[in-house]
Amino acid sequence: MKMHNPPHPGELLREGVLKPMNMKVADLARRLGMSRVSLSRVVNGHAAISSDLAVRLERAGLSTARVWMGLQADYDLWQAENREQPHIERIEAA
Repeated sequence: MKMHNPPHPGELLREGVLKPMNMKVADLARRLGMSRVSLSRVVNGHAAISSDLAVRLERAGLSTARVWMGLQADYDLWQAENREQPHIERIEAA
């Protein structure tokens, strides 16, 4: 089933992890072994969840890397499908 405008996974990280745990970005970044600035960019929707971050989240017990990567892929695909694209010519099988 196709999702309508899925949220950025960073928003889910902020709303589903940081807020309920009353944790600051700096605290989670330290626990994940990354910079506060890098995690803040993800949490604020300015950067994607990388495969490396997805693995770190899994190792921290925050779902699985596949779930985080799937959320990012859903977000990226929706964004691509809904922005203006150049004219594409259909390729027919020979």
